[in-house]
Amino acid sequence: MSGVWRGADSRVVRVRVPATTANLGPGFDCLGLALDLWNEATFALEGERLSLKLEGEDSGALPSDERNMVIRAVRLFCEERGLPLPRGLKVTCHNRIPLGSGLGSSAAAALLGLLGAGELLGQPLNSHEALALAAQMEGHADNAAAALLGGLTIVAAGENGWLVRRVEAPVLQVAYVLPAVDLPTRTARAALPHQVPLKDAAFNLGHSALVIEALRSGDLELLGQAMEDRLHQPFRFPLVPGAEEARHAARRAGAAAVALSGAGPSLIAFTPGDPAPVAAVMKAAFEAAGLTARSFSLKTTACGASVSTVFP
Repeated sequence: MSGVWRGADSRVVRVRVPATTANLGPGFDCLGLALDLWNEATFALEGERLSLKLEGEDSGALPSDERNMVIRAVRLFCEERGLPLPRGLKVTCHNRIPLGSGLGSSAAAALLGLLGAGELLGQPLNSHEALALAAQMEGHADNAAAALLGGLTIVAAGENGWLVRRVEAPVLQVAYVLPAVDLPTRTARAALPHQVPLKDAAFNLGHSALVIEALRSGDLELLGQAMEDRLHQPFRFPLVPGAEEARHAARRAGAAAVALSGAGPSLIAFTPGDPAPVAAVMKAAFEAAGLTARSFSLKTTACGASVSTVFP
């Protein structure tokens, strides 16, 4: 699809989308939490050709043409609204969320493109539309919901679309460690069983409800007891060398709760104080298993995706 869209040539649209951690232990595919680490992009109409500039994390590893997920999201928006892909679209992305990290980088890219295109082309998406399209690209909505709305989100498939609610929660400190393991989401999903015992499903239902309450109230003691899982982590931890050791090291160092971030390979730990010491021992555990690893000290955030327009 090609063509010309003119009418907002002088505008520059800026979009910010936070990183997210999903599942949160037992909340498989339904719980997400926004983190204070942001990808940003600007959108403008300039010239005659598509221009995509990538800066920051993994900029050399990402496609800089129409295969890029941000541009794919722009194209999806245009198809949904019956618009041509705008000629002269200029996009600049500054990425801080590592690729394939369990921090929702693909959901962030999808939302950047969808929200940027909607604002630039004068047909902004509401939250339900944005979530539906992002989930269509992702195949699930947990990361997209948290990135879009901020804070703690609960999402489930309903008869007429996604059911989503945002839960107010206090800011919490988290340690995050990313080992150098290639674990695509499709591989992590392929490791899961097709059926689980009823008692394990019931275990996760109860623990998911308690995780929500622990995060809502800031009760780290409860979070440590509730963030257990029988549906996905027992099958995914063995895919990441050193992950079990890193989890145990984090708890010994004072972490209240530790889980895979999304499908992994990263781990996220909730800490009552400075997360740096916990991040350091998790990093050391992965290195002892023969992997290099990166560590981050982060906070949760109540803020979700934002869109602003500048007139040069």
